[in-house]
Parts: sequence; structure tokens; C-alpha cells
Amino acid sequence: MSIPVYRLNDDFEIPAVGFGTAELLGDDAYNAVTSAIAMGYRLFDTAMRYDNEEPVGRAIRDAVQSGAVRRDEITLQTKLPGRDHGYDETRRSIEGSLERLGLEQIDLYVIHWPLPRIDKYVESFRAMIDARADGQLRSVGTSNFMPEHLQRVIDETGVTPALNQIQVSPDLPRDEWRAEHERMGVLTQAWSPIGGLHGLGDDTRQVFGVIAEEHGVSFGQAMLRWHTQQGILPIPRSSSPERQKQNLDVFGFDLTEQDFASVATLAKPVHPEWDPATHEEF
Repeated sequence: MSIPVYRLNDDFEIPAVGFGTAELLGDDAYNAVTSAIAMGYRLFDTAMRYDNEEPVGRAIRDAVQSGAVRRDEITLQTKLPGRDHGYDETRRSIEGSLERLGLEQIDLYVIHWPLPRIDKYVESFRAMIDARADGQLRSVGTSNFMPEHLQRVIDETGVTPALNQIQVSPDLPRDEWRAEHERMGVLTQAWSPIGGLHGLGDDTRQVFGVIAEEHGVSFGQAMLRWHTQQGILPIPRSSSPERQKQNLDVFGFDLTEQDFASVATLAKPVHPEWDPATHEEF
């Protein structure tokens, strides 16, 4: 199965679909990543806050050692926790992630949340730029940043984040944010791309049930195609090899204009718990 790639603004190329590991711990994380590599995934998303960097890194190292995949075929992405905002703290946090992952370089390193009340995200991004220059990081980005946070980073550091991972799904399309990302040259990456964090509404299930049936695909494949067809990079998660394979196989069909029109009726407001202007993660 051939997976398209995106070229980021720093010329780093990454697969157009990734594999998420949030809430996967210990052996479950190791086994899920091992299975995902076998299914064809080459982009893996973790975070210090997920408490699974060690098993995720070990699964990647073991796959490389076994010859199942080359290290340069894998993109490993992890995140800076809120507790480590600040220049020196960020440099130490990067070293900690490298140690837990057992890797010499992190391919993509992003700030998990901006924490504007703390107001140290620009300092952290400067530290990431320097860590990239030192070879610890390949590419640097952000997560859950609002457009104004991104613009400030660009203005104050002169470096544009390669991507911004935000909550995007058909019922939370973030049209204005995605337009700003495109203007800035920042790739939109989606967490919770199937909208499972707070459950799916009956209207979403109905609309995508019809779309999936019309295209002869699964419900999840239809939702993920909504992302990929618009240039959004989704990070779905599944421990099931069959579901993993389905979630990667989303490039053999296209949604129609009528499909997109039906999906446009599903948009809902962001859940206040996940508002980047106020959410605090440490």
C-alpha cells in the first residue's frame, strides 16, 4: 500500500496518515506499534504525558533491528509537557524523551499545549530551534496552538512551526484555523480525527453511515478520507490490526461535493475543556 507524503516547510517529508498512541500503555503500546509497523504505518505520535515513550521507542527499535523497517523510514513524533515550559526546562525535557525513546534523534518535536497563562511557549520554541541545530531534533512544531499563538512564535523567533496538531474532526472542522495554517505554511495535523474524545452525535453517525455505504468503505475510513482529501494529516489510534489496516487504506476513493455538503451540517462548538486559550496541561 503506497501512502502519500507531505513535504513540510523545512523540507522534511512525513506520511499523510499517522498512528496515535494516547492511552496505550506498556505492552499494549508496544504491541500496537509493532502491529502498526507491520500494517505499513511509518509515522508515530506519542508524548511525555502519555507515559508510553519507552514502549513506543522500544517497538520501533526492535522493528529496525529485526529488519522489518529502516530507521530512516520511521517518523517519530513526541511532545513537550506543560511542566517543562521554559528554555532550560525544554532542553532537559528533550534529553529525557531521547533517553526514554532510546533514539539518537527525535524526528518531530512539538509543544503539547501553549499554556498562555504561563507564557513561556516562545522560550520553549527557541530551545527547540537550538536543539534542532544540535541534531537532537529533525523538525519542530506545535500542538493545540491558536493562530495568534503561532503568529507570535513566527514573529519572535523567525521560524515557522512545521505543523500544528489540533483537534479536528468532521463535527469540529476548524475551518478558520486551517485557513490560517495554510496562509502561514503550517501543516494541519488532527488528533481525535474520528471525533471519539467526547463521543459522536447521532447526526454524525447517520451522515457518515450513508457516505461509508455509498463508497463501500468502513465508517472510520469515510471519516479519515474527509481529512486526507482536504490536506489534513489524521492521527487515528487502534489496537486492532484489521482496523489499523483500514485506517491506513483511505486513498482509493474520493468523497463527492454532496458528501462534503452533508458533512458541513455537522459542525459543533469546541468543548470548553479543550480550549487552548484556557486549557492547562502539566
